[in-house]
Amino acid sequence: MTMDSNQAIITKYIQENLLTGKGDIELSADDDLLGSGLLDSMGVMRLVGFVEKTFHITIPPEDIVIENFMDVKAITNYVESQHVGK
Repeated sequence: MTMDSNQAIITKYIQENLLTGKGDIELSADDDLLGSGLLDSMGVMRLVGFVEKTFHITIPPEDIVIENFMDVKAITNYVESQHVGK
């Protein structure tokens, strides 16, 4: 999978599963998911589970930080970093 397709998969999941009831939001890769209140802690945990299952990686608790989950671009970069050398 390419970085663009990974980004599209993550964006689609967030829009279809985590932003329900928040209106018709067009999510971009740079939108601050946490600071804007689009995702709460439960949403982040659901997103972590989705990312682990979809991309076949394990995310240790110490990696569940704002820097890795602030926006779609950061999540995609994290996923890519986990596949380097594997």
